[in-house]
Amino acid sequence: MDAFYASIEQRDRPELRGKPVIVGATSARGVVAAASYEARTFGVKSAMPGFRARELCPSGVFLPADMDKYASVSAQVHAVFEEFTPVIEPLALDEAFLDISGTEGLFGTPVQLAQRLKARVKEATQLTVSCGIASSKLVAKIACSLGKPDGLRWVPDAETRALLDPLPVRWLWGVGPVAEKTLRAAGFETIGSLVNADLRKLQRCVGAHASELQKLARGEDERPVESAREQKSCGEENTFERDVSDRGVVTRTLTSHAAAVARRLRYDGLHASTVTLKIKLGRARGSRVSRTRGGTQEEPSYPLLTRSRTLPEPTDDAAVIRRVAIDLWDAAKISEPVRLLGVSTSGLAAQHHQQLELFAQEPDTRRKRLGPALDALRDRFGDGVIHLAVDDPQKLTPSGQKKRTPPRR
Repeated sequence: MDAFYASIEQRDRPELRGKPVIVGATSARGVVAAASYEARTFGVKSAMPGFRARELCPSGVFLPADMDKYASVSAQVHAVFEEFTPVIEPLALDEAFLDISGTEGLFGTPVQLAQRLKARVKEATQLTVSCGIASSKLVAKIACSLGKPDGLRWVPDAETRALLDPLPVRWLWGVGPVAEKTLRAAGFETIGSLVNADLRKLQRCVGAHASELQKLARGEDERPVESAREQKSCGEENTFERDVSDRGVVTRTLTSHAAAVARRLRYDGLHASTVTLKIKLGRARGSRVSRTRGGTQEEPSYPLLTRSRTLPEPTDDAAVIRRVAIDLWDAAKISEPVRLLGVSTSGLAAQHHQQLELFAQEPDTRRKRLGPALDALRDRFGDGVIHLAVDDPQKLTPSGQKKRTPPRR
């Protein structure tokens, strides 16, 4: 989808059409969730810190993210996708891979299929979608990006090298700012320069990833479209308006995050076996280079720490997740203020697959019933009907990310 969140806002508010609309970054430390194409001409892009977006585009219209609305529109878009193929791999609310190898005969050529898909999305949502068509995920993704906005680009196999060779190495998956800097210092400026590069020289730049990088540079990407990817983790995080060092604030934040994570685990019918604490320190150490349409820019780099613990048995209990998260915080002995805290769980498995302990104690049935009872109350009367007696950091510094919170029934 083209500038998805911002486009939805411009669709629903005609007075915003033609203006630089920026979704997110409404708080001092917020980040840009989406920028309209009018805002992108100023250099504003997704994931950019809000202060930087305001520097680049002081005339921008900054709006809070309405993730429930965006998720609803996303469901409409995915319903259209299902008209053309059942093999769909969602990447986010606004992006997906579609495998049309079994259905393109029903709609004519691949281009004709894409044209019909674009028309149906426009009919259903009044929004535009860009399509890239190729025999691999990598090339299709790049073709789509190059065609935006409202684009459609088909890259036959014979034309793959002509598309990829002139592009900067950063366009390849797996090449971030650090790898890009190393590759360019070694003389590898374009994707084409990697194709016939000496493998040993390339290994000195990117290590064991060198051989795979050369395959991608040739457009060789054999990964299939996976329509049923297993959920690997479930997490919640927030960036504070001001750096935090007070343990009371930390505890309340981790409590709130643990409750949100536990609720989503129960909604998905999952138990988690590992709890991870994410900490971003408040004092920048150096800077990092990010790519923009106009070139590159430097942004402050804040150290990111993670601490994990595997549980004796999987859980969806907020109290257990909270206790482990706080223990991890205490063990980390952070001596300086932090700007971000997050709690995530991994090692997910369906509840009915849980391994029983041979000498397990009698379960606390009241505690096991507590979470589902709270969920039922929120589902029926809304999220505000009952909550833990802590501050909700999401209200202070919304992240602009769609959380997998259960919809109201």
